[in-house]
This record gives sequence, structure tokens and C-alpha cells, in this order.
Amino acid sequence: MKLKQISHHVLTTIEAIGLLIITVCTLIAIGFELEKMFAQQIVTLADLLLLFIYLEVLAMIAIYLESGKLPVRMPLYIAMVALSRYMILDMKNLDTWRIVGIAGAIFLIAITVLVLRYGNNHYPYEKKNQDDTVG
Repeated sequence: MKLKQISHHVLTTIEAIGLLIITVCTLIAIGFELEKMFAQQIVTLADLLLLFIYLEVLAMIAIYLESGKLPVRMPLYIAMVALSRYMILDMKNLDTWRIVGIAGAIFLIAITVLVLRYGNNHYPYEKKNQDDTVG
């Protein structure tokens, strides 16, 4: 029993350190992005989408710290924004089929989010926390 408690404590500590590292790295990345925008004296849609991705990562960390659970939808939202940003940045270099593929991937992720929301609302968990979470 003591080994189980020690193992849990060690894993919880490693998890907290990992979340701290992700938070610090995300804040540093935000700082670099802001520095780049100030240096260029222009803000593009790609810059805003990247900042949005960083904010979503921070929100995901905050939700995880608060509830101890990771909402499955959060990484899906991040993926949709990341794919959109990729398509916007490389629009000139992408052929038609690649654009269709990326748009299709975004569409499938959006459908997945809708299915998760539908399932969460119509078939909720019996526990207190009725969110579509892992953990």
C-alpha cells in the first residue's frame, strides 16, 4: 500500500513538472511571437491563429489543473486551428488536392466535435462531472 502511495506521489509530481514545463515553453513561444510581430510591425492572420493555439494550450492546462481531467475537445479545437493556419500559410504552395484534403480533415474533426457534444448531452456519464474527458 505504501508503494502505491509513493508511486502515485511520484507520478503526480512528474505530471506537475511536465505541465509547468509546457506552460513555461508556451509562454516563451508567445513572447517570441509577440517580439516578431513588433519587429515586423505587422500582425497577420497566421500570427493571430498561432497566438490562439497558444491560448488554447494554456486553457487546456488550466482545465486539467482545475479538474484533473483533459477535455477531449480541446486538442481537437487546437488541431482545427493548426490545420487552418497551415492552409493559410502555405496556400500558394498547396495543390488543389492537398487543400481539399486539409479542408476535409478540418471538416472531419468538426464532425467529431459535434458527435462528442451530442453524446455528452444525450448520453451523459453517471458521475458528477459530465464532460467528455479522459483521465
